[in-house]
Amino acid sequence: MSKEKSATESHHSDTFNKLFHHKKRDEQHHDDENGVHSGYHDQPSGETRPQHESEVKRFENDFKKEENKFKKYLDKDEELEEEGKTYGGLIAYGEFECTHDCTDITSASFLNSVGKKTEVLLRISTVGPEAGSADTTRDVHGWAMKLKTDEGNLDWVFNNTSFLDSFHVGNPEGIHELMHLFSDRGTPASLRHMNAYSGHTYKFTKEDGSFKYIKIHIKTQLGVKNMTNDEAVRIAGENPDFYTQDMYEAIERGDYPVWNVYVQVMDPKEAETYKWNIFDMTKVWPHKDFPLRQIGKLTLNRNPRNFFTDIEQAAFSPSNMVPGLAPSADPILQARMFAYPDAARYRLGTNYQMLPTNAAKAPVYCPFQRDGFMNFSENYGDDPNYVGSFLKPTVFAVNSSGKPNTSTITEHEKWVGEISTFTSTLQHQDFEQATGLWKVLGREPGHQDRYIDNVSGHIKGVTSKQLREKVYHLYSSVDAQLGQRVKEATEAKLSDEGHK
Repeated sequence: MSKEKSATESHHSDTFNKLFHHKKRDEQHHDDENGVHSGYHDQPSGETRPQHESEVKRFENDFKKEENKFKKYLDKDEELEEEGKTYGGLIAYGEFECTHDCTDITSASFLNSVGKKTEVLLRISTVGPEAGSADTTRDVHGWAMKLKTDEGNLDWVFNNTSFLDSFHVGNPEGIHELMHLFSDRGTPASLRHMNAYSGHTYKFTKEDGSFKYIKIHIKTQLGVKNMTNDEAVRIAGENPDFYTQDMYEAIERGDYPVWNVYVQVMDPKEAETYKWNIFDMTKVWPHKDFPLRQIGKLTLNRNPRNFFTDIEQAAFSPSNMVPGLAPSADPILQARMFAYPDAARYRLGTNYQMLPTNAAKAPVYCPFQRDGFMNFSENYGDDPNYVGSFLKPTVFAVNSSGKPNTSTITEHEKWVGEISTFTSTLQHQDFEQATGLWKVLGREPGHQDRYIDNVSGHIKGVTSKQLREKVYHLYSSVDAQLGQRVKEATEAKLSDEGHK
């Protein structure tokens, strides 16, 4: 290594340490909303149709359920101050570039012209670990991305897995996530070698009221690379900020990471007849049925300069959307759209969107959102606090006068209302994709063995034999041999340690 290169790398390391050295001291203030979803388990699975009961009784029961859910969301938002923090969190700046014509499926401005670029703020963090944990900890990684478009902010609050995490013994439909998490994919080699997925189903909409269902995939151009569990544990002890420092130094030396951005596209009519509920976040859409279609690429090319203003004050929410995109009836998405901004207000104050790291680039006129502590805008002066006043006439953009998004899909919306009614019946198809992943691991030398070792190393800490048996049964539902191997490996480790 040349002296010049050594000096450069030393400078990058020093700069990184200056930026992040106080992070541990201030971690009690870290609040990342990416963990909101893990607290909710009302995700539909299997056949989801209304129960056969009187309309009045169903309404009463649904109302009580919704009231309880609402209270739970409020309670969860308060818990986010402790539970939803960012550990090993990273923020970087970059740009999203539209690479393919998308005007046939969406009217979104940032996708209306090939070559059009949009400023991006990206935050990547673990979801579950406690304060001070290493960023190489085996965990889901949240991927929160703010696109500052010419129509306002669009937040993509994704994960590095494309399906729901859950408490698995009680919610076995989430086993696909467990298969992913305890494989080598649960410990990426670096954030630059990691993909991200929307998980949720969204909509691409057009001005004529038509729409398509989509899922979004963000795939690294460097290729996916992972660590073994032993490597991740060793690095956690040597450098708990390994992922963050790796990304920071790569950007500083001009080695900008790039991801291709794709969508899977589904027609509403296809959704009505598809083999499972398309709003079920525990399942992915097979690529053979809905191939990937590239819409753009993401490049990270600038590091933050101040940890507090750029990172700790950043807030993201799936409810931040622009014309051309819309939420689906996915109940977990609907819950997150409420919970994330509520948690941000609790953490940062009611005017958190005015902070430079969160502020939109596009001008926004919204006079009914005003006042509140720490409002450092002009607060709309003497304008009325509503739109359409005779004293302050409002001129709307021409392209906002199209038909409402529901104008052409009345019958489909009726279907959506039925399919979204919560009933849960566990079916064989809930294990199909987990079984498929187990077979994929079998094509990689030693990967199945490492998976067994990773899982058994965690299960051995469960003192209840009855609960361990439930875990073995869960894995046997994926593959009989897998369940037996997990049981044998776990009980052998317990025997070696003198447990019963």
